[in-house]
Amino acid sequence: MKVSIMPTWNTCFSNERLGSDQTHNPERTDYERDWDRLIFSSAFRRLQNKTQVFPLPEEVFVHNRLTHSLEVASVGRSLGQMVGEWIATTDAVQSDSHAADFYRHHLKSVIASACLAHDLGNPAFGHSGEEAISKFFIDKEADSDFRRLFSDEQWADLVSFEGNANALRILTRQFNGRMKGGFGLTISTLGAIIKYPCPAIARNKKAGIHRKKYGFFQTEVDTIRHIANRLEMIPEDDSQNIWKRHPFVFLVEAADDICYTIIDLEDAHRLNIVTTDEAVDLLKGVIEADPNSNMDRVNRVLADLAEDVNEMIGYLRAKAISALTNAAAQVFVEHADEILHGEFNVGLLDRASAFEEVLKRIQKISVQRIYNHHSVIKIELAGFRVMSGLIEDLVEAALTPSEKRNTRQKKTLHLLPAQYRFKESASAYEKVMHMIDYVSGMTDLYALKLYKNLRGIEVPVI
Repeated sequence: MKVSIMPTWNTCFSNERLGSDQTHNPERTDYERDWDRLIFSSAFRRLQNKTQVFPLPEEVFVHNRLTHSLEVASVGRSLGQMVGEWIATTDAVQSDSHAADFYRHHLKSVIASACLAHDLGNPAFGHSGEEAISKFFIDKEADSDFRRLFSDEQWADLVSFEGNANALRILTRQFNGRMKGGFGLTISTLGAIIKYPCPAIARNKKAGIHRKKYGFFQTEVDTIRHIANRLEMIPEDDSQNIWKRHPFVFLVEAADDICYTIIDLEDAHRLNIVTTDEAVDLLKGVIEADPNSNMDRVNRVLADLAEDVNEMIGYLRAKAISALTNAAAQVFVEHADEILHGEFNVGLLDRASAFEEVLKRIQKISVQRIYNHHSVIKIELAGFRVMSGLIEDLVEAALTPSEKRNTRQKKTLHLLPAQYRFKESASAYEKVMHMIDYVSGMTDLYALKLYKNLRGIEVPVI
């Protein structure tokens, strides 16, 4: 059943803070506080030891998930500034001083904070970790006694673990001994990270970009309904908890797309996977596609930097990111009505036609030479084995009735930090989600060390 909602730029944001009715500190805006809460959180700090693409080498600095998130936030802030300035000049918003103030001064903070949080739900070893968590349950599907412990909706969550949904859970859930409302972020910032506002059971790539994956677990249904209602998100089917994307999501997604497209290429160059000539050619191709670029000046700067290859690539990287950021903002402005009313069904860069050819070239070389590089494949395979082993040990222990647990299972559960412990009366789904919370929050290094300890490969030193 479709529900008719007509959102406007004046009503699709809110400084309401999840889990709190306190007024804000006048020295900082509500949206600035979102940034501060994220930047000082342990979940954010753990991103420094989570692989982005390449295993973290000792000799050469490449990006991890923390540096990636900071860079995405920087691009997101620029996009929020440019788009916010434009929205503030539209007739309807100009007549509403509260809305005009939000778009002119605060949208950039919302987008930056959402960008900062967009990868918080990614487990150790990235997509390999996601796949390992999912495969444990996929392999259990033939076990009828195990399968009947979960509803169809819950099972869909487990057999397709999704980092996007996990990010919303981390940000909003009240874990044991923790504050109500999770991080207590504003509704606007939370709405901006929900790329796929549908449950796992409703995933359908053919239905549109908003259902390509899923954005929340069954445990967060009430939370997503509150966010969606407060931000006037457009329901596609209210009975199944499916909504169209919030407009701000497109800016967060574009910032992420811009950064990984360009930064992965720069990292590949530093690791000698892509030659200097190839990197220069591709990055200059992006800059040349921007009609506002002054290529004479670019070439003069490159000549000055010729003796420092990394500085030269860094300069081109900055110019390429700037060109794509301007293009993404322009596409948003040109399609603002479609975006607002849930009718825009691709990413912003997909409509930046001037960059289509060079971005396809970068994507092709990224798939062939970067994402399938032997070092990347090795860490994916190792990570899969590590994460599979951890989830197996923990879920097995959690779902064994307390009176039947053996000594090994009891000791395994004793390792759980307080916030991940469960009540024995909890449902099988709740117990499993606690185990997934623990595993997905681990850094690469911690997951590897714990796996070695539990398997007897390495004895911990006291």
